[in-house]
Amino acid sequence: MKIAIMGAMPEEIEPILDKLDNIKETLYAANRYYEGSYNGQDVVVAYSKIGKVFATLTATILIEKFGCDRLLFSGVAGAISDELKIGDLIIADGLCQHDLDITAFGHPFGYVPEGEVCISSDIQLRNIAKKVAKQKGLTLKEGIIATGDQFIANSERKEWIKKTFKADALEMEGASVAVVCNALDIPFFILRAISDSADMDAGFDFDTFLESSAKISADFILSIVDEM
Repeated sequence: MKIAIMGAMPEEIEPILDKLDNIKETLYAANRYYEGSYNGQDVVVAYSKIGKVFATLTATILIEKFGCDRLLFSGVAGAISDELKIGDLIIADGLCQHDLDITAFGHPFGYVPEGEVCISSDIQLRNIAKKVAKQKGLTLKEGIIATGDQFIANSERKEWIKKTFKADALEMEGASVAVVCNALDIPFFILRAISDSADMDAGFDFDTFLESSAKISADFILSIVDEM
């Protein structure tokens, strides 16, 4: 088994790289990939850069070039559920693209022909995450995460996404990773630590809490690797 661990930004993978042994860095397709081991388990770590296109490219390379057969995503997200607060952890049971819109052709938001509005993550990996949370005494939320190539700070847009997709959190990469893994039959898991809450100013909170939230998410991801 070779596990891919992804983030979108350097801050989201740096806490993971700090824990790896025997790191080998590879420059490929204008990005850096870090092969190493964590407690004897082979892992490949990369940050994709922000957005769906870069995340799709990176996830594909991790699977096709580096031969990873599991993919774990660690990062931060903004809350749109009032139940989520800064520092909370949420795992995606489903991921959708809130900015995908061909409703002019009679389709629902988030849908394209031969695709799905919402893609489910791997249930076995989610169950491992729940076990880890119980061991650590942490509260782990589970819900739908909405992805789009927009950083959403507008409260009305957040509310629309929440109602349209029954979503709990927002980010910019997860659903594209889900599309890749679903197409290539790779079990995947998306974990997000909440960096800004639904009722606060997104720009301010994102800058303030990114580092601490990323560390929370990274620590949890590595505990999942231990259980795997």
